[in-house]
This record gives sequence, structure tokens and C-alpha cells, in this order.
Amino acid sequence: MAIEVFNRYENKYMIDEVTYKMLLEHFSEYLDKDVYNQKGHPYKISNIYYDTVDHQLIKNSLAKPKYKEKLRLRAYGVPNPDTKIYVEIKKKVNGIVNKRRTSVKANEAYDFMIKENQRKAQDDMNPQVIKEIDYMIKRYDLFPSMYISYDRIAYFSKTTQDLRISFDSNICYRIDNLNFEAGIHGKPLVNSGYYLMEIKAAHNMPLWLSQILTHYNIYPTSFSKYGNAYNKEHQLILKNARGYETLIFDKIA
Repeated sequence: MAIEVFNRYENKYMIDEVTYKMLLEHFSEYLDKDVYNQKGHPYKISNIYYDTVDHQLIKNSLAKPKYKEKLRLRAYGVPNPDTKIYVEIKKKVNGIVNKRRTSVKANEAYDFMIKENQRKAQDDMNPQVIKEIDYMIKRYDLFPSMYISYDRIAYFSKTTQDLRISFDSNICYRIDNLNFEAGIHGKPLVNSGYYLMEIKAAHNMPLWLSQILTHYNIYPTSFSKYGNAYNKEHQLILKNARGYETLIFDKIA
């Protein structure tokens, strides 16, 4: 089972199709397509987010603390029983995203998440990552909470491995049939014709990219797929820094 660890800054931008096409014209000079996008078609990503019965993790995330964490299963498309999918912990500390993950066969993934005796590190697994996943599941008593899927086209810098830009569209979610076998479907999360652009970099954004974004007046936005989908299903009351209660409504493009 493969192990991957990421530490990086992430910025998100909601853009329309016209802006998307203009950016691609500029980016072709600096970026190469992801190997799975070579034919110009997006690949599909499916996620199952885990949370407490009262949605403690996403409520905390929406309160925008300095530290927040999420746990999810991630698959590419609709996996077959022997297809590898990922178990991922995603943490954000003072603006820096840390993602730790390990792969497991699709037909073993659900037991991995609910049965402690299934979470044993194999020879090719990092036992520390498994311990972190196990600790988080038991600490919060986590259950499947939401399914989210989308189409992704991704690009990498031609000169460095530290920069990745992705465009997500057709973002949808559901709160029932929380398994991959049910297929890719759900309620739309953003309007048709919009893309969620994510810029992920280990260091500062390169000058050429900053200049392009400034030229088109493209600015970062706070957008959590899980958070916005949760807000569509639940009106959420949070306390702000002054102690006042704030009613959070949908913030969908």
C-alpha cells in the first residue's frame, strides 16, 4: 500500500468558463497537463467524508480555527473491488495544509474504517500514518457523513514539482448511499459553467502566476466542498470571536 505525505499552501478561486478558457491559454506556456488529462478529458474523483453523529468536524472547520482536520476515503471514478483507493487525513494549521494518506483495496476500505483490527500496517505501509488514522477514528467515533464527487483537470509546473493547479467542475454531493458502488451522482453544489480552481504550492506563488491572476482580477475565496454542501443541508449557528451567534447560510457560486 502506497504512502504519500503532502505539506503545502492551498488557495481556491471560483471562476466562470470564460475566465477558465483565458487562463488555460496563458498556462500552456508554464504548465503541463496531468498524465490522466493528456487527451483533454477530466478524470472523476469521488470522496466519502467521515464525521461525528453531530457533525463536529465540519462545524469546527466552518468556524475557521487555526487548526482543523478531516478524514475521507478517496477513489478515482467508480472503483472495482480490487481497485486501490485512499484513506486520507487532511489537516490545516495556520494556512499550511498537511495531507497524509495510505492506499487500501476498495473491498477492504469500509472494514478498515469501522473495524479496529483491520487497521494494521502491512510491510509497505507507514505505521505512523496508520496510527494517526486509527487515533482520529476512535477519538471522534467517526461515521460516513457525505459523498462528494467532481470532474478534475490538473496541471503541473514545467520547471518545478512544487506547483499544481487543478480545475474542478460538476461538483455534486449526497447524504445517502454513502458508498462508491452507488455511482457518481448527487445534488449540484455550484452552478453549471463554474470551476473551482485550486493552486497548491510548497512555497510562494511564482511571479508569472501572480501577474496573470492580478491582470484578470482573480482573488482567493474561502470554499470548502464539504462545508458548503453541509450548509446546503443544514443552517448552521456558530459563535464568532466576540461571542455572538452567527447564522451561516449557503455561500454557493
